[in-house]
Amino acid sequence: MRRICLLLAAIMFYHLAVSQDDLLKELDSQAPKTTVIENTFKGSRLVNGQTVETRGKGELEFIFSHRFGALNSGSYNLYGLDKAAVRLGLEYGITDRLGVGFGRSSSDKMMDYYVRYKLLRQQTSGMPVTITGFGYASVKLAPPGDATTLNDRTAYVTQLLIARKFTPQLSLQLMPTFVHKNAVDKTIESNDQLAIGVGGRFKVSRSVAITSEYYHRLDVKSTNPYKNSIGFGVDIETGGHVFQLLLCSSQRITERTFITESTGDFFNGDIHLGFNVTRAFQLKKPKPKLAQ
Repeated sequence: MRRICLLLAAIMFYHLAVSQDDLLKELDSQAPKTTVIENTFKGSRLVNGQTVETRGKGELEFIFSHRFGALNSGSYNLYGLDKAAVRLGLEYGITDRLGVGFGRSSSDKMMDYYVRYKLLRQQTSGMPVTITGFGYASVKLAPPGDATTLNDRTAYVTQLLIARKFTPQLSLQLMPTFVHKNAVDKTIESNDQLAIGVGGRFKVSRSVAITSEYYHRLDVKSTNPYKNSIGFGVDIETGGHVFQLLLCSSQRITERTFITESTGDFFNGDIHLGFNVTRAFQLKKPKPKLAQ
């Protein structure tokens, strides 16, 4: 009798374990799978400013930015087309989330260097936003005979880029920004300046999207002559290229200048036609994924 009871207990325990395992498998199969949201924006530039996007590991991006003069400068300047500002830049993906870059701007004779790291990535369940940290340093080149020190010609920018892709068409981004300039005219501005940027992209077709951005400066002195930066754009994807046609209130291109030193009033006709062209090159062959 004892043996029969032990046998029945063993059979019941076995069936209970199998049933529990089947239940766990069923629950796991029904649980929502977490997926990382990609392509919040197509490129690393929104209009003038940055996006949360980073280059892939081993990918090199060439960036050519061009801004004409103001449209309201008159026919003598061919409505701004006679005047131009250019920036040439490169950005390299050390990993899929970490990138470094540098560039040279013609109008300010400025070299800029930066690093970006994707801290968090938006997911279908869990993390609601993508967050990228952006750090930038710029140095104005001194003309011959200028005794200004290197320290006085250096400035720094730190940004936290926070974006969410709400739908396949709509993405929005918030850009709290801190700017430090080692040397300034203190009658009109401070060494440390804060700004809040907002922007977004709306995709109207598979290869065309409309973009915009606006930077609002905080604690601005009443004597400050500069304006808040605003810009609109149209992104056109053409294979490995991204062509961005832009209308901006600033002719200047780097974060230090267009955020805190923009002289144009967009709604008073100080509109600068411009464009960005980016081309990505894969320098390292990605590792093939293992078969599941």
